[in-house]
Amino acid sequence: MPIFTAQHRTAVLASVDVVNTVRPTDLHLATPCAGWTLADLLAHMTVQHHGFAAAARGVGADPNVWRVENVVEAVTADPAGTYAAAAHDVLDAFAADGTDEAPFGLPEFGPDAVVPGATAKGFHFVDYVVHGWDVAASLGVPFELPADVIEAVLPIVMAVPDGEFRTQAGSPFARAVESESADDFDRILRHLGRRPDWHPNCETSPPVRSGG
Repeated sequence: MPIFTAQHRTAVLASVDVVNTVRPTDLHLATPCAGWTLADLLAHMTVQHHGFAAAARGVGADPNVWRVENVVEAVTADPAGTYAAAAHDVLDAFAADGTDEAPFGLPEFGPDAVVPGATAKGFHFVDYVVHGWDVAASLGVPFELPADVIEAVLPIVMAVPDGEFRTQAGSPFARAVESESADDFDRILRHLGRRPDWHPNCETSPPVRSGG
């Protein structure tokens, strides 16, 4: 199994914990993801869990499992419960024997895109570290992860290339935000186009792209 398996699980469960605090009246809130409300973000996070779980089970190439329209109604009705069920489903799917070596169909990365399971799990790990923070930032609450999680995800994040292509439509991340901060979690957020001081009413911290 990938060396970050335990840390990945911790990160996903931390995202469940913060989403468990979301109330239906919060769903209109702005998020660090450009143009998305909290409802939009949670729908994206939920369907991505379903898509990666399907990929782990060998059926990720079906574009229908990635359609956000499939989960919007459920997320609106029960954001915490719907999200938690999806998160636990993908953790169960990833834990199955042989998934590290199995081909994962990820059509959102391009037509007929297939990557090794261990690589796909790394993508998912990065996404839910940053998306957990996105939800917390929208709610105005802290989001902290254990040091071993930050240590495990940092090299994966820093391997994500930066460049002008991140300014193009469809790029999962905005350009990296320069910083001299020594804090590793700040470095993670900034490399993925986030501003650690973002909040809904902060005019100097514009929203960023959605992420994975």
